[in-house]
Amino acid sequence: MSLTRHYRRLLLAYPRAYRRERGEEILGLLLDTAPAGRTRPTVREALDLIRGGLRCRLGRPASSTVGVWAVLTALICGLFTASLAARIAWETSRPQPDRAEVAAVFAEAFPGHRLDDDIMTAPALFVFYNSPLTWQSLKPVLIGDGGEYQEGMASASAVGPAPMPEAESLATAQQRLRAAGWQVYEPITEILQICASASCDTASQPVQTTLVARRGDTVLRATFHDASYNSYLGVEVQRAAPPAVLPAAVLAGLAGGVLTWLVFAWASRRTEDRRGVVPLLGIALFLWWAPTLLSTASLFPHHLGEPHPNWHPLWEWLGQPTCSLLFLIGAACALALLVVALFPRKDLQPLIVNVS
Repeated sequence: MSLTRHYRRLLLAYPRAYRRERGEEILGLLLDTAPAGRTRPTVREALDLIRGGLRCRLGRPASSTVGVWAVLTALICGLFTASLAARIAWETSRPQPDRAEVAAVFAEAFPGHRLDDDIMTAPALFVFYNSPLTWQSLKPVLIGDGGEYQEGMASASAVGPAPMPEAESLATAQQRLRAAGWQVYEPITEILQICASASCDTASQPVQTTLVARRGDTVLRATFHDASYNSYLGVEVQRAAPPAVLPAAVLAGLAGGVLTWLVFAWASRRTEDRRGVVPLLGIALFLWWAPTLLSTASLFPHHLGEPHPNWHPLWEWLGQPTCSLLFLIGAACALALLVVALFPRKDLQPLIVNVS
C-alpha cells in the first residue's frame, strides 16, 4: 500500500530500538486515522513525524534544551568540517606568482616606474612567517602565533624617486588595469595614526592609499606609502581562492553537520544516566564558539570597510589557527564524552522473586 510505504519511510526518523518497540503501533494509528483514499501523508503529518523522530533520537525527554545543544554542536562541527574541506580544495590552486609574473603585472600597471630587483616570492600557497608550515611550527602555532599562518604572496617595491605625482600614478594604474581586463576596486585612503596624543593634528598624519584589483585568479594590491617609508610604492600579488573551495566547503559542511547531529543524538541517549557529560559538552562548545564569535565580530566590519576580492579563509572566521589550542582542548572534551557514551548504559535490573 502506497500510504503505508510512505509512513514507514517517515518513521525512519525515529531510533531503531524505538521503531522495533512501537513502530507498528504508531503505523497502525496513522493508518486508522487517515481518510479513505489518501495515498500520501500530508505535509503537516510528515513534518510532525520527522520532528518527533529527531527529538526522540536525542533522548532526555525531561530536557527542554537538548535540541539547542544538538544544533549548536552540529553547526560548529559542520563549520569545522567545511573549513578543512576548503583548505584541501585550496590545493587545486595555481602556485603563488613568481618573479616574472610580478614584474609583468607591475609593468602593466605602473609604466615609467622602476621595480626593485629584490622580489620576494612565496614558497607555498600558505605560509607561516613566510615559510612552509612544518611540524616544527606546531608549538608556536599552538601558543598564540597561529595568526601568522596566512596566504602566501609575492611582494616587491618601486625604487628611486617617483616619476610622477601619486594622483597621476593612481589614475594611470586604474585606467591601464581596466583596459587589460582587471576588475579595479575603489582606492582606499588610510590615515596612519603615528601620534596618539589628543593634541596631534590629524592633517599632519601620514596617509597611504591602496589600490586593489583582480583578474582571473590573481589579486593585486598596490600601496602608495608615505615619505617615511623606504619606497613610495609597494605591490603584493597573490592567488584568489580556486573555484573548488566553495562547493567543497558547502558539501563537506552539510555532511559534517548531519553526521555530527547523528553522533550527538546517539551519545545523548547513551549518557542519559551519566553525570559530568553536560559540563564536558559545555566546555567544548564554549572553547569552539567563543573564538568563532570573536573572530566573526572582528572580520565582518573589516570586510565591510575595504574591498576584498579574496575573502579571508573560512578557518580564520572560526578563530583558527590562532586559537588552535582552545580548539584541541574542546576536541579532547568532546572525545572524552564519546568515550563515556561507549560504555553500556546501566539498565534497571528485573526484580527476581524466589518462590519456595
